[in-house]
Amino acid sequence: MITQSPDTHPETEKVQISLIKKLTVAQRISRVRSLSQSTMFLSRRAIMRVNPDLDEKQIMLKIISYHYGEKLKNALREFLNDRPL
Repeated sequence: MITQSPDTHPETEKVQISLIKKLTVAQRISRVRSLSQSTMFLSRRAIMRVNPDLDEKQIMLKIISYHYGEKLKNALREFLNDRPL
């Protein structure tokens, strides 16, 4: 078996994969969702630490830019600017 992760010992990876295979679909989805939430939280926290002067809208736009690209960020910014408060 070719390992998926170069920094994980092959036997450890085998155990990890076997444990994942035993999970139900709902449990797998829950794990992925949890990992995604953690990633977004840590990303947001890092952006806030490096840019303490940004407001909520600017933080959100930076997150969008980093995770989804400039094109989506610019489209969202235009959409938000066109909306009345």
